Amino acid sequence: MKVPANWFLEWFNSPYYHQLYAEHDHQEAVSFIDRLLELLVPALGSKMVDIACGRGRHARILASKGFDVTGIDLAPENIAYARRFDSGNLHFYVHDMRLPFMINYFDFAFNFFTSFGYFRSDREHYAAVRTISRCLKRSGLLVVDYLNSAYVEDHFIPRSEKQVEAVTFYMTRWFDETHFYKRILVEDESRKEPLEFVERVAKFSLGDFSEMFCYHGLQIKEVFGDYQLRPYDVKKSPRLILLATREK
Repeated sequence: MKVPANWFLEWFNSPYYHQLYAEHDHQEAVSFIDRLLELLVPALGSKMVDIACGRGRHARILASKGFDVTGIDLAPENIAYARRFDSGNLHFYVHDMRLPFMINYFDFAFNFFTSFGYFRSDREHYAAVRTISRCLKRSGLLVVDYLNSAYVEDHFIPRSEKQVEAVTFYMTRWFDETHFYKRILVEDESRKEPLEFVERVAKFSLGDFSEMFCYHGLQIKEVFGDYQLRPYDVKKSPRLILLATREK
């Protein structure tokens, strides 16, 4: 089926997106960030950016640790929700990661929960990496939390469904050489007709990220395979978590 080029604009703004993924564990996110901070050892007050921050869950955790945190997201509804938590060291903006943002400003940049790989062309993905690189100070650190494509293929579930109160989600998954896809049919008892959304995520490998990063002055320093920061294994690791620095 044909996937709209900007499918994410509608889907990420939808309340059904947050219903579907509401089970993502808050404590897991806190534990993951605690481990990252033990590894990164940022100075108190360090400037951090959460790119594609959604409703700001990770950004709020980071801000609670005493850092100056900015969250950006393409979806206005997400940012409207996140701004309820604005404070002296927590700020949110509607912004497209493909466009420049606060050049040479941040000590750390984060991209959590496969919030990358959505765009139609490689040029757009390279533009997003350029934004990330340029918003960091020289020697600034980037953490990208992405799916491990080989693991997803080996643990593929073609169909599933999920009930959330009066809403039922019917999900169909498939993939080709370059992307993973998920068709989501939403049946809500309060609506006469079902809604349909489609996700598309690029099957980026470690090599793909290395190439994109290198082009824009980022150097991968460490690679982890899960939220416990265990070593990455291309077949066994559920995640591809990259730590990189801005070299130029």
